[in-house]
Amino acid sequence: MGVGERAIERVTLRDPVHGRDRLGPPAVTWEALIEASVDRALPWLGGPDVWSPTGRTWHLEGVWPPEHDWYVFRTASNRRATWDQAANPPGLRAWPASARGYLVGDRIVLDGARVDPDPAKLFDQTHRVFLVEPGLERFARATVGVAVGGLIYLDMALPEGPELEVLGAFQDRLPSAGSIKGVTPALDLAFRFLSRERDRAEEAARERARLREETARREAALRAVGTAVGRRVVAETDFGAAAKAALALSGAELLDWRPSRTRGEVVVQYRLMQRRFECVVDRGTLQVVDAGICLTAHGSGVKGDTWLTLESLPAVVAEAERRQVLHVFRHVGGDDWNEGDDD
Repeated sequence: MGVGERAIERVTLRDPVHGRDRLGPPAVTWEALIEASVDRALPWLGGPDVWSPTGRTWHLEGVWPPEHDWYVFRTASNRRATWDQAANPPGLRAWPASARGYLVGDRIVLDGARVDPDPAKLFDQTHRVFLVEPGLERFARATVGVAVGGLIYLDMALPEGPELEVLGAFQDRLPSAGSIKGVTPALDLAFRFLSRERDRAEEAARERARLREETARREAALRAVGTAVGRRVVAETDFGAAAKAALALSGAELLDWRPSRTRGEVVVQYRLMQRRFECVVDRGTLQVVDAGICLTAHGSGVKGDTWLTLESLPAVVAEAERRQVLHVFRHVGGDDWNEGDDD
């Protein structure tokens, strides 16, 4: 391809407003091949290139701007550009307007939008807008232009009339603005979108507050794990930590725990005197439900399991072993002791 052919090569731009490709003007014209360096006010949306509204592109050399905004760039005929850091921010921003609509944060609901009230589809009915002017009112109307990478904010647009009433409905948390006279589908969609975003933000804030409270409560309980009350508080959210602390008081080591078939009860396996034992306790109180050993009084036949807690059980097991009257009912895999008196 010769120089002349390259000079009339065209570029294709994606138009996010109309959702189709359009053929841009010549990427390089004969005038561009001979022009001197020119200062241009152009938007920068990140990346190594800047674009004109006609689709011409220049590759940035040197320092990039610190953030997305309008800047003065010195462009050259070799399709290179440099950011003029000494230049004041451009006041006049020559860019053709493509559409208007209602801003919802850094997105826009374009005029003519068709409202789909499904909350899951609200986001997809909006478009990202770069370089939005800060401090705009809710339901502000704006004019936007098409740029490579998305839409860019150009200026405010005149309101259509019912915006203040819609703002009042939003502040009063009404479920819809559809009953307000003069509300267009685009404004109705903007109302639904902002209402949904507010609900989600408040829900996220409540969840963060709940997590902070839960974390603070757990940390306070962990500091009190050395007390009986503290261990039972911890057991509600971290049973393993509570059980480990309770067993350690009698020299036992927690091996494992799992929920029992009975709601609110936990099966606990622990090591004591080089043996493995298993018991069942109440999750909230750490009271023993089934000690896993024989604790029935021979005279009265009364079972003493429920007289114990996870803190006191290992000491009773150790005493029964010392007196050679230990009878184990709940056997644990891996226990190598073979007793003749535990059946």
